[in-house]
Amino acid sequence: MKKIFIEQLVPIILTVFTFFVLSTLLYGFLLFLNSFLLQNQVILDFRKRDVLIGIAVYLKTAIDFAIFIGNLMRTNPGWKKRIAIELGTAVGNAFGTFLVLAIWIFFKQIPILMAIMVFIASVVLFRMAQESFEEFLKQKKSFIRMRMPAYLLQSQLNVVSKLFKPLIGFFVPNLNLTRAKKLTFANLIVFSFTIPFILGLDDFAGYISLFSIINIFGFALGVLLGHMLLNIGLFTFPKKTVQIVTHPFVLIGGGFAFIVLGLWGFIETARVLLSIFVR
Repeated sequence: MKKIFIEQLVPIILTVFTFFVLSTLLYGFLLFLNSFLLQNQVILDFRKRDVLIGIAVYLKTAIDFAIFIGNLMRTNPGWKKRIAIELGTAVGNAFGTFLVLAIWIFFKQIPILMAIMVFIASVVLFRMAQESFEEFLKQKKSFIRMRMPAYLLQSQLNVVSKLFKPLIGFFVPNLNLTRAKKLTFANLIVFSFTIPFILGLDDFAGYISLFSIINIFGFALGVLLGHMLLNIGLFTFPKKTVQIVTHPFVLIGGGFAFIVLGLWGFIETARVLLSIFVR
């Protein structure tokens, strides 16, 4: 009983505690940013819908993260190493989210910069949709009737990716997901902190196109909560958690959602540019 408490409950309790600490820091960070803004201040209130969207988007974009962390946990067993992984990845994910929020809040004060950011985010979303369909097509025995439409969409998205390859290459990493090293506790914290940036730079960029249609405080809370839930799942049922986030239904649904969001981003970019140049 004591062993189960230490190996399972202690990391989970710490994960929940870390979420509340980071959520408090998020609130304080947005208050700090609001102090610099005379208009378009962040509304420090949230709706359940925005939080749920944040959770859903995070979990959908965390496929590579779940696979890599699963391998990292196998390479670095033990409850102390789990704590190191949780602390590092949670702080890294929060820092990346805070950074994107800060860039968005200040750039949206300058419409042309906001248009550029949303356009880049839309291109990255198309790339993320392509990756979802590619992952689905690797699962040869699942959803046979959907394979042809998924293949056609993946092919079209591949054309877009090639067209914007220099731009996408900066945001989309190329990492071997099976390359997990055995590290000391301190080194594991530092390495885990970098994982959200190594694997999630494209995900952070993809958030931007959502910020014009949802409350960003609620969305950011959802991202932090989604990370907490994913880590709890990986600590408790690592294989089952990876199976869930790579389920064909999740991949197909997420792929279509990213396409819709990408198209919305292009429309929003056009609207902003028209408001600048057509008066």
